[in-house]
Amino acid sequence: MNISSHWNPARRTLLFIFISAACLLLFALDLCVGDVNLPLRQVWNALTGGDCPRATAAIVLGIRLVKAIVAVMAGAALGVSGLQMQTLFRNPLAGPYVLGISSGAGLGVALFLLGAPLLGASAWSLGFGIAGAAWIGSAAVLVLMAVAAARLRDILALLVLGMMLSSGVSAVVQILQYLSKDDALKAYVIWTMGSLGEVTSDQLLILVPAVIAGLVLAVATVKPLNLLLFGEEYARTMGLNLRKSRALIFASTTLLAGTITAYCGPIGFIGLAMPHVARMLFGSSDHRVLIPATVLTGAAVLLICDVISKAFVLPINAITALLGIPVVVWIVLRRR
Repeated sequence: MNISSHWNPARRTLLFIFISAACLLLFALDLCVGDVNLPLRQVWNALTGGDCPRATAAIVLGIRLVKAIVAVMAGAALGVSGLQMQTLFRNPLAGPYVLGISSGAGLGVALFLLGAPLLGASAWSLGFGIAGAAWIGSAAVLVLMAVAAARLRDILALLVLGMMLSSGVSAVVQILQYLSKDDALKAYVIWTMGSLGEVTSDQLLILVPAVIAGLVLAVATVKPLNLLLFGEEYARTMGLNLRKSRALIFASTTLLAGTITAYCGPIGFIGLAMPHVARMLFGSSDHRVLIPATVLTGAAVLLICDVISKAFVLPINAITALLGIPVVVWIVLRRR
């Protein structure tokens, strides 16, 4: 397998510049669009402390800026976690949602939101508790899938196992829902719908560092991921410490997928589709190219989804599904 790009470096650099500029424009558009559309000049004045109505500043700084940052973080995190899973399991249909990692994070959040009130604790007492529960849940599923991947060589069997694991998690969550109190049940149901607008500025102080840490770990796994493209036996003969590399990849994916799922709910298709979009755009399997490319494409696409969601008052998961399903169909047809 040739992992190098067939594009020349100058063309690749121009594409990176173009997508980066598109992200900036989409970020600005996301700040302007909402229940009340704001002119770009007022948005700029609100961001820079210029002359603008107090209500406009409150909307931009208190609501839309936080949501736009969450969209960027979520798109980048879910895209990179999907890329790592596809390479690690050598499965083009792998991703945090398909393999049940998001479901594991969801179970952790369900235990925190629905189980804590049963013990007399406040479900929203600590923002870190939600993230911690999601990290533990996603890490547990990752370990189970890694053990299964070592024993199962069939891609279909691994996908079926991931779906069965998700079904089992859903059954446990349904039991918790049946036993939970009304307030906790309402909070969890709202969480399951997926949203970029439920994150507070205080929670953003947890989300952003966690995602950045996960991305830094992802960059540290570039060489192992490139070697794993040729298979584990080849990687081992090249001196790769598989156990250490898997641990780094698992830690990165847990931080990325677990954190976003904790605060935004289960957002589908981004983790599955964005790595393929990056490969198609840049014509490369080299993770030195794919990781930054997936960060940018994931951020850009989720910003687009957020703008559409606000413009037509639709749930974010519906938009990501409509954009992600054609990519999945293309993958299946391409591989027959």
